[in-house]
Amino acid sequence: MRDGFIRAAALSPELRVADCIFNAENICAQMDEAVREHAKILVFPELCVTGYTCGDLFWQETLLTAARQALVRIVRHSAGKDALVFVGLPWEKDGKLYNVAAAFSDGELLGIVPKRYLPNYNEFYEARHFTQGEEKISCVDFEGKAVPFGMNLLFTCDMPRGLCVAAELCEDLWAPDPPSTAHAMAGANVIVNLSASDEVTGKSLYRESLVAGQSARLLCGYIYTSAGEGESTQDLVYGGHSLLAENGHVLAESERFGSGIIYSEFDIGRLCAERRRMTTFTVKDSGQYVKVRFQLNEEATSLSRTFAPMPFVPDREEDRGRRCEEILMIQALGLKKRMRHTGAKSLVVGISGGLDSTLALLVMTKACDLLGMPRDTMTAVTMPGFGTTDRTYRNACDLTRSLGARLLEVDIREAVNIHFRDIGQDPSVHDVTYENGQARERTQILMDVANKTGGMVVGTGDMSELALGWATYNGDHMSMYGVNCSVPKTLVRHLVRYYADTCGDGKVREILLDVLDTPVSPELLPPENGEISQKTEDIVGPYELHDFFLYYLLRFGYPPSKIYRIAKLAFADIYDDATILKWLKTFYRRFFAQQFKRSCIPDGPKVGSVALSPRGDLRMPSDACARLWMEELEHL
Repeated sequence: MRDGFIRAAALSPELRVADCIFNAENICAQMDEAVREHAKILVFPELCVTGYTCGDLFWQETLLTAARQALVRIVRHSAGKDALVFVGLPWEKDGKLYNVAAAFSDGELLGIVPKRYLPNYNEFYEARHFTQGEEKISCVDFEGKAVPFGMNLLFTCDMPRGLCVAAELCEDLWAPDPPSTAHAMAGANVIVNLSASDEVTGKSLYRESLVAGQSARLLCGYIYTSAGEGESTQDLVYGGHSLLAENGHVLAESERFGSGIIYSEFDIGRLCAERRRMTTFTVKDSGQYVKVRFQLNEEATSLSRTFAPMPFVPDREEDRGRRCEEILMIQALGLKKRMRHTGAKSLVVGISGGLDSTLALLVMTKACDLLGMPRDTMTAVTMPGFGTTDRTYRNACDLTRSLGARLLEVDIREAVNIHFRDIGQDPSVHDVTYENGQARERTQILMDVANKTGGMVVGTGDMSELALGWATYNGDHMSMYGVNCSVPKTLVRHLVRYYADTCGDGKVREILLDVLDTPVSPELLPPENGEISQKTEDIVGPYELHDFFLYYLLRFGYPPSKIYRIAKLAFADIYDDATILKWLKTFYRRFFAQQFKRSCIPDGPKVGSVALSPRGDLRMPSDACARLWMEELEHL
């Protein structure tokens, strides 16, 4: 359970209707298998001890006695097993029959949770046999021990920290007010659902949407286990459709029309972090819940769930296309609003032939089109300096002309040399003053051109650069509206690629593809043999790593050790462990040291769930100390 992960299993055993002995044997066998796979939360289907489709046999004393004897055997079988287990069976209490989930661990029955909502429509007639469960907790006898009985039971454990499990049964999830909602508001962050849901056309998609949606609304892990084909009888067919979901994402899904086990790991730390962040998620335990403690041994959880190396970029191509179009529209609409509000007559951008300024110009083009303004409203200023190469200069000029913008060229070398002379800077010393002097000269030119044309300067810097502080303070750090400020570098590439593939202009596409093939560089140092000599990722590290670090730091509040662990999984075939750790240390060092730059950045559109605006998502002190994070890194 290290790093807050815990493995869960949804189990659908082979069963025979009304054969409790056979069913108990298979439940025990699957329990053994899941424990061998280090699953810690095991969920079996609804009424799996007897079978869901027993009908009027539920009135038979013989079946009820056999079910109770089977539960005794199953609970005893769990002795010495490090897991919390839920099985479904009928339970008689005070002369009434209930459809329940029995929860047990290490040979001890912990509690019994009755079903609240009993379907009595179409093929279902549960109200014929069962009584609706109540929230109030009472006690029942099991093997001479008083066991809590009622819906409002929470099963809690210290490892992983914060784990709290609650149960509901099948139709409970379909109801307008599922018990799981109250369970989550009382503190449960893992919901188990013991189900016996028959198969009809289209039902599996609806079932999946219910489970994923409820896990999203409740910020929880959700285990949904359904009865398999052995349950099928008369008019009904059961498919054993099981799901494990976490906060809106399906982690694992079984094949239908069979039996078996599916596994995945819930990230309890992530769920707790999400609930801390969401101020609208409030725990409202009215005192009606009873907490039942159980113990799990601490161990490192091996992970079967995967982590995308580019969390800001959708995996599927069709999803990427939709995301890119949406982001470009958000950027363009933000710029459009700012232009209308300020009455700007023109847009000015510094065009370098690199990715960021290219994207900014594409967004400006879209904004002008939305406003119905001619594209020569845009002025793209190319400002050759000491590091400018022919390739980037050519692409900057060609793209500007192809998009219909006005091109202005201002060579900055003479002005920068005069500035160096004024401040006593030796031009042969290629230090930070040499580099930043050029960046600030360019910003001055852009601001003054905007003043001349009654316009505004559009910023080009992206979110990855802001995170690392890879910008010259009051140089490229400054603008009047930063359209790329919440777009990470890994996503910038896909936005430019998407525009290239969808613009319908062969010349523009050719230029954009060459821009994509150009190394990322500020081009502030002289070229070597006509080629770029200053490559950003050689200096600060690969942007795909930094974007990964940034996402899990800000989106879920992961500590450095956890980010390091999942980064090793995500980039196993790309970077060795030492390389990942090296750049992770660089990331934290720069992220904390450079907040002062982020504290005064211009406005810009938020496009995703992670952003760095000091007015919105990141209210971070400029002088916060990184000691705790860096010390943790030193122990990795």
